[in-house]
Amino acid sequence: MTKRGSGKVFRQKNLTRYLQNNPLLKDEELAGMFGVSIQTIRLDRSELNIPELRERMKTALQTNNSVRSLGSDELVGDLLDIKVGSFGVSLLKITPEMTLRKNQVARGHHLFAQANSLAVAIIDAEIVLTGDIRVRFKHQVKSGDLVVCRAEIGSQKGNRTTVRVISQVGETVVLEGIFIVFVLEEEENQ
Repeated sequence: MTKRGSGKVFRQKNLTRYLQNNPLLKDEELAGMFGVSIQTIRLDRSELNIPELRERMKTALQTNNSVRSLGSDELVGDLLDIKVGSFGVSLLKITPEMTLRKNQVARGHHLFAQANSLAVAIIDAEIVLTGDIRVRFKHQVKSGDLVVCRAEIGSQKGNRTTVRVISQVGETVVLEGIFIVFVLEEEENQ
C-alpha cells in the first residue's frame, strides 16, 4: 500500500529531472508524460519554483563560446546552447506574421533561415558562407509552434565543413538538412 501523496512526490521528482535534461518541454507534453492535467503540472512547477517555458528558455542559454561568424542580430531564432566548432541549438516561435494567411502554415524560408544561420554560427571562423544545401521539409509547422533546431558538425576537410541540421516541433521532425559551408580567409588590406 502506498502512502497518500507519494504519487505527487514521485511526479515532482521526475518533473524536476526531466526539465533539467530538457528545459524546453511544454506543460502540455509533461502532462501527457505523467498522465495528469496541465493545471497539475503548472501547480507542481509553482511549488517547485520552476519557471514557465519562456523563462526556462532564457536561462538555458549557455554561450560558453562566442559566435564569430554572425552578429548577435543575424541568428534567426533564440540561441539556447552552443559549443562553437561542435554543435548548437536554437528556438524559433512561429508567429502569425511568419505564416500563410490562408492556412496559418509557416513559410519555409523562416525554417530554412533558422537552420542555415545556426549551421553558420557553429563554425569557428570570422567569414563563413553556405555553399551547398540539401533540405527536406518533412511536416507542416503552424502559428504558435516552437521549432527547436539542432546543428552538429560532421566532416571537415580544408575550408569545407558538413553540418547536419534537424528541426523539430515536439517530437516531430519538420526539417532535415545537410549544409556544406565554407570558411573564407579574410583578405589583408595592402
